[in-house]
Amino acid sequence: EHLNAAIKALVKAETKEENMEILLDENVNDKQGVAALGIQTGDIIAMDPRTVITESGYIKSRFLDDKLSAAILLGVAHAVNDEGWKLNRKVTLLFTVYEEVGHGGSFVPADTEMISVDMGCVGADLGCTEHMVSICAKDSGGPYNYELVTELSNLAKSEGLDYAIDVYPHYGSDVEATLHSGYDIRHGLIGAGV
Repeated sequence: EHLNAAIKALVKAETKEENMEILLDENVNDKQGVAALGIQTGDIIAMDPRTVITESGYIKSRFLDDKLSAAILLGVAHAVNDEGWKLNRKVTLLFTVYEEVGHGGSFVPADTEMISVDMGCVGADLGCTEHMVSICAKDSGGPYNYELVTELSNLAKSEGLDYAIDVYPHYGSDVEATLHSGYDIRHGLIGAGV
């Protein structure tokens, strides 16, 4: 009974800054010691991603969605530049650094549509697996553009890609910030299953 109450308390626990603890791999015990290392309030920190590539080829890592999405976009740029891919319209690749705080796509070139490349969630109540492309139909910000979701689905079918269309009720993407900023564009969200 006590264990169940403790588990319920953990599940309901909120993430709060006052509960965060950052440990330095240095022998310091006070603010002065930290300052002597050149570290101050407001500095950007990076967590060890603990990246592992398994023998079977799976990549396991923290922040894999951002790294994988950047690699996908760089792969497109490489294919256009070095392999001669021809695009039938102007394409702008936008790398944002503020997705996690909610304003990553708040300014974009005035294009007719935006496709956010992020992660495809994998879970018991979702269709996407680690072997698929995810097309998001709706997330916490509401539905994505139906025509664009349909076009992405038809493209996946025509190219023989294994894909799933899912709903992520507790998730958001950079393109939501674009809409909140007043852009009236077709918008979509895709990603590799992670």
